This record gives sequence, C-alpha cells and structure tokens, in this order.
Amino acid sequence: MSDAKIIDGKAFAAKLRGDIAAEVTKLKDAHGVTPGLAVILVGEDPASQVYVRNKGKQTIECGMNSYEHKLSADTSQEELLALIAKLNADPKVHGILCQLPVPKHIDDQAILAAIDPAKDVDGFHVVNAGALATGGEGFAPCTPYGCLMLLKDTLGDLSGLRAVVVGRSNIVGKPMAQLLLKESCTVTIAHSRTRDLPEEVRRADIVVAAVGRPNMIKGDWIAPGATVIDVGINRVEGAEGKMKLVGDVEFETASKVAGAITPVPGGVGPMTIACLLNNTLISACRANGLAVPNLGFDS
Repeated sequence: MSDAKIIDGKAFAAKLRGDIAAEVTKLKDAHGVTPGLAVILVGEDPASQVYVRNKGKQTIECGMNSYEHKLSADTSQEELLALIAKLNADPKVHGILCQLPVPKHIDDQAILAAIDPAKDVDGFHVVNAGALATGGEGFAPCTPYGCLMLLKDTLGDLSGLRAVVVGRSNIVGKPMAQLLLKESCTVTIAHSRTRDLPEEVRRADIVVAAVGRPNMIKGDWIAPGATVIDVGINRVEGAEGKMKLVGDVEFETASKVAGAITPVPGGVGPMTIACLLNNTLISACRANGLAVPNLGFDS
C-alpha cells in the first residue's frame, strides 16, 4: 500500500482565516460591527505566553479587535472574576478566554463557569458542553471543531463510519465524540483502561488520538485505509539531544497503513486558533442578530 495522504492542517487553517477575514470586512462595512476577542493570561507560563501572543497576532490579522489582559501570578481569584464580569458586560467583546493553566490558588472551574456562555468561544462552559451533547446552539471546543473540519474535508460525508476517539478529556475526547455522533458516526471512546486498545483502534474507519502520550498508537493498530487525526503535541528528545515535536501516533509506521493522516506539527495544531477566531465571528453575528456564516465546511 502506498503512503497515506498527508492532511495539511496548516494550509486549511490559513484558508479558514482568510475566509474569516473576508466575513469580518463584510460585518464592518455592512453593519459597523467589529468582532472582539479578549484573552486573559495569569502568570508567566512560557508556553501560555507563546499561545497568547499567537492568538493576538492572528486576531488582528483577521481584522478583529484583540484585548489582552496580562495579570501577575499573584492576582487573586476575586480580581480575576471581577475582570471576567467586566468583559461579560462589554458589548465590544464577543469572545472571552482565560488561558489555562492558571496559578494553583485559582480554581479554574470557577473561572470557566464565570464566563458568559454566549462569549465562551473556547467552548468549555458546562452550558456549551450541554448544548453540544443535546444538539443545542452553543460553541464546540476549538480543537475537536478543527478536527471535524479536517475529517469532512478529507472524507466528505461521515455518516455510518466507525470512529474511535482515544482519550476522554473534557477539552478534546468527549466533545470530539459528540461532534462525530452528530455526523451519524458510530463512536467508541477509548482510554487508558480500555481492554485490548489496539483491537478497538483496528476496527475504526476514523481514529482520533488525544491521549498526550508520544508515539503510543502504532501502525499495526491502524486499519488499512483508515483516516487518522493526531491531536497529540509531545516534546521528546530526538537526534543529538535536540527536542522535537511528535504526536500520539507513531507517524512513520501509521502513515504506511492509513489512507490519510495529520502530521505533527502542521496538522491539528494550526486549526485550534483558526476555530477560536471562527467562534468569535459566530458570537459577534449572534450578538447582533445576523446570519451566521458556515465557514470551514462548505468552502
């Protein structure tokens, strides 16, 4: 069998951001509305600083307003909740996210619960999780939302396909399963306690790996021709002691068997911020009673 088709998330995300920018221009010209995204960073976590910087840059490139709130690590939970309340009430802000992790003295669940569900563009609020589970109108978390876009772009109609999601986190695993169910897939959620995990994965037409363990899923776990979406981003030591990024799937062996596969880096990663901006655009349209564009699925 020839090597798998490589699913280029970087290119897809770039096109999606271009489509978002075009819709933002239309919103401004026709309605005088500029979508606004507020990002809160508490403390000095280096990885979080990079994420926040990238989010701000891409927000501005799409023509949106970017509101960055950088708070010191000793900021109290009360101060953070007061800022969220202020952003909830600000009509210029359509999306709010608090970059995780927060310092240990702050309850991250209390922070997520304080964000107005209508502005929860990360899709982590329990109201949005409930909407996703019951077919209501809400926001899906950005990473699984991006995975679904890549799957539909690769496969078209997903109806009736057997999907295995490896990982059960609230951020990726569970919402990914809900999104696939909505597309009429037959969905299994597998995890560290699953008996004979390789056999479960072998039964799948679609494999979504989101466990956070480098190279865990081997090529001989993959059914020939299956589509593999690798959400993992793990730093491991490569040649000459240099650190490199790898996924949860052993790419070298899996790409010989799969029909299509996302690389790491350059697969799912770039989709996350693009979907965050898409959710912010959707929020701005809903807040102003305007039609919501269906980007990423029909473009």
